[in-house]
Amino acid sequence: MNEPTLEYTESTTDQKPVVVLVHGAFAESASWNSVIGILNRNGIECIAVANPLRSLAGDAAYVRDVIAAVGRPVVLVGHSYGGLVISEGAAGNHNVSALVYVNAFVPEHGQTAFDLSTEFPGSTLADALSPRTLSDGSVELVIRPSVFRDQFCADVPEETAALMAATQRPVTQAALTEPLSAETPAWKSIPSWCVFSDQDRNIPVAEHRAGAARAKARVVREVPGGSHALSVSRPEAVAEVIIDAVSAGRASSVAA
Repeated sequence: MNEPTLEYTESTTDQKPVVVLVHGAFAESASWNSVIGILNRNGIECIAVANPLRSLAGDAAYVRDVIAAVGRPVVLVGHSYGGLVISEGAAGNHNVSALVYVNAFVPEHGQTAFDLSTEFPGSTLADALSPRTLSDGSVELVIRPSVFRDQFCADVPEETAALMAATQRPVTQAALTEPLSAETPAWKSIPSWCVFSDQDRNIPVAEHRAGAARAKARVVREVPGGSHALSVSRPEAVAEVIIDAVSAGRASSVAA
């Protein structure tokens, strides 16, 4: 497949948004590597955030700090649980010109990751999880390595899936059950793009479709046969949607 391309002129170089990528639960920042490679080859600067996955409020606050440090317009991208984080973290943030949801939740005020994952039938994630009790009595969750590939990334090679299982980042149960506190989620005021797969076993495709409709997404791309780990297995599709958002975000920055 040919990589997507995006052309910029010298006169708009300083207006290019920076793409800030926020991974979700059971992933880590390197899950964006292939997407970043494509974006970099198109002259787009990227930052992959190490999402703490400890609490929704805390994770969103950290992303806000990253955005503030960039000092330029940002296209904010979230995967999975990261959709809640960007919806909270970008709320009321004028530095964010576009949002991209990649197999991600698009929440309303008060909704949790747990609420959204069970809104429609089809997720098999609960049966794949293993809890760990921490020293403070809280619980974090991981996907059992023996089922990680089938559950999370069925369309990637076995060797890659094994590495992803070994490097997965646990998420706290508290983060997945914490409601979105923003009265006006970011997608209500910031243009949104959605790309998702129809074979996601963590989040039912019906939820993805409902989220895209909720956000009135400018672009909705459904990838046939893709797993939950779309940034790893289908980076071209993800990058193409991000490039479209970057182009729109740059135009918004120039207009402003």
